[in-house]
Amino acid sequence: MNELRSRIISELKRCGADLVRCGAADRIPDPAVKLLMPEARSVICVAFRQLRGSRRGVEDGTVYYQYTTGVETLEEVMIPGALLRGCSVLEEAGFEALPQRRTLLVRNDSEGTNFEVDYAEVYRGKTAEHMLDFERCAAACGLGEIGLSGSVLTDEFGPNQRWGFILTDAELPEDPVIEPHLCDRCGECRKACPGHALNADGVRNEWQCAVYYKGANRTKNPFMPPNAFADDPERLNVISGAADLSPERAREIIDQINFYPPIKHAFVASMCGRACDTACYVHLEEKGVLTRKFRTKFRKRPVWQLPLEG
Repeated sequence: MNELRSRIISELKRCGADLVRCGAADRIPDPAVKLLMPEARSVICVAFRQLRGSRRGVEDGTVYYQYTTGVETLEEVMIPGALLRGCSVLEEAGFEALPQRRTLLVRNDSEGTNFEVDYAEVYRGKTAEHMLDFERCAAACGLGEIGLSGSVLTDEFGPNQRWGFILTDAELPEDPVIEPHLCDRCGECRKACPGHALNADGVRNEWQCAVYYKGANRTKNPFMPPNAFADDPERLNVISGAADLSPERAREIIDQINFYPPIKHAFVASMCGRACDTACYVHLEEKGVLTRKFRTKFRKRPVWQLPLEG
């Protein structure tokens, strides 16, 4: 099986994967693995870096579409293509394999949302237990550790990767589970959120996140006109990120955020570029704990902020 594992990893990396990790299906704490494939013996986690440069436009307040189109290319093109090729290698060896990519438009709960996509497109309460918990499964496969904000952190890229899985009845050699060592619970992820969507324990308010991911905080959105939300009695709370939003209120605000050209696919344009993850990356880079080094630091100047008015 070592030879088969090597062939799979070689093919996945030929398709652009940066990290490949394997875990026994029995050690994955997500019951969806066996519900999706009762005969599964191994779970392969396939991760692709998010280009550091795709965050540059949001970091510098210049051009914003690269972050979202980078995420879309990984989720819609690179990851599915690699998963199919990895599954083909397993089939050629006589094993069954089931690719699993994120189902961004489907939610288990009836009230939740996914901040990366249009809330009106989300199907809720449809799949129950038949969806993988991507973060838990990635950590159980040995990809990395789960940080305070819920993002998976790796030694190579910090929080900057996206991933998918292959379930297979092949019994492949395992990678060790990573002992937590990167996240020091500094809270920089919480401080960086323009909508205060993370609480002290790192639990994310998805609707709050969706509103400010799309750009409701005027101090971080250079495209918001001065008269935005002019008729809203809570205007200052909304545009400062101080509002505490219910799902109904969040939808009202999201429908008014039309200040930047929309991404004409499933993903919505992001004004924050996942500021939580960017702050985490900057912190880990400043600590010197990331193995992937660059010639210059990512954060080259003080974090910019616009005035609330004027």
